[in-house]
Amino acid sequence: MSTTPPSQAKTPDAPSTTGEPDTADGAFAWLRALGPRGRRAFAGAFGGYALDSYDYFTLPLSMVALAAYFGLDSGQTGLFTTVTLVVSAIGGAAAGVLADRIGRVKALMITVATYAVFTVACGFAPNYETLLVFRALQGLGFGGEWAVGAILVAEYASAKHRGRTLGAIQSSWAVGWGLAVIVYTLVFQLLDEDIAWRVMFWTGALPALLVVWVRRQVKDAPEAAAAREKSSEKGSFKAIFKPGSAGAPGMLRTTVFAVLLSTGVQGGYYTLATWVPTYLKTERELSVVGTGGYLTFLISGAFIGYLTGGYLTDRLGRRRNIWLFAVLSALCILAYANIPSGANTLVLVLGFPLGFCMSAIFSGFGSFLSELYPSAVRGTGQGFTYNTGRAVGAVFPTTVGFLADSWGVGGALVFGAIGYGLAALALLGLPETRGKELV
Repeated sequence: MSTTPPSQAKTPDAPSTTGEPDTADGAFAWLRALGPRGRRAFAGAFGGYALDSYDYFTLPLSMVALAAYFGLDSGQTGLFTTVTLVVSAIGGAAAGVLADRIGRVKALMITVATYAVFTVACGFAPNYETLLVFRALQGLGFGGEWAVGAILVAEYASAKHRGRTLGAIQSSWAVGWGLAVIVYTLVFQLLDEDIAWRVMFWTGALPALLVVWVRRQVKDAPEAAAAREKSSEKGSFKAIFKPGSAGAPGMLRTTVFAVLLSTGVQGGYYTLATWVPTYLKTERELSVVGTGGYLTFLISGAFIGYLTGGYLTDRLGRRRNIWLFAVLSALCILAYANIPSGANTLVLVLGFPLGFCMSAIFSGFGSFLSELYPSAVRGTGQGFTYNTGRAVGAVFPTTVGFLADSWGVGGALVFGAIGYGLAALALLGLPETRGKELV
């Protein structure tokens, strides 16, 4: 039995709740269908997630310099990522509850301000232990931003275009990643490594400017907000763990399988996001500029992958899109990690499909998780499942860190393929939600 209320498919000619018809054609029909308020919400969520990405990647890009500065081994550096992602589960779950109780926009501002403050604090860390604590606290904001921003936009988007709209939001991760690589290349070229890594973290103050703009320009989607206010269960963890019965389908099964799905996808993704820069510098012996060049191919593939995946999740459905790219991502990891020594041109070429596949799988997440839960607990459900999966998936990059000393970073990267296999299996317990109205 399904664990969510039956989906209400929207007819192609039904009017959108944003005040503009969703029947418009063209490459940017999804953007027009959002309406003026929805487009402002889109801009706020896009900027928030891009800067979330930027602040996240200040660590992986600075990892080699940090290891040298504090005298760390691979296991200790891998622990940075694990702590960030584990604490992000707490931040994400808390942000989801806040989003249901005080509104999407207010929760979004809190998450952005949190990750900005503690990213800057990382740049002042005098030792490894302090940096670990600051990075953990950065995870509180990092964990909540995506879920809150995705829900904010999903509730403005029409059912017809929701996959593409949320895929475009996901693409901002690649934008932030690319910006981080550009700044990294400049900073590490101009400054000594002992100060360059600190400067990278200090540039994480940029998101504070976004908070001011969001406060003035962005509002919650009115219909979804009204539905949320009427419910007595808003922001309830109990509701998302309620088992189903013959007359009242619950959400327990949905929550369990959504966590497994998120664990698999993010375990594979963060394995690559954390260790590819180190792999390029240590095992492929590339310079700072060379690493930035190779990452450009990876990030370009990621950006196009997010947009393509958004389109395909509307065409194929949420489950088929995720299954397709779970399989392709696992194959790409295996190929990338087994490139023979000296074949650095092949590393460059395979970076594009690797970035494409591991990002396209994320494009359906914003719409899929939003559609699995009703408005009153949408923030709680999405925040909990996405970020619990992120925390459990954090075991993957740490495992790679400990295996790297004996297997090499390239060999240990193969462990990430296991995550994508888990994601494919988790889909067996989740319903297809394409075409569902969000109320």
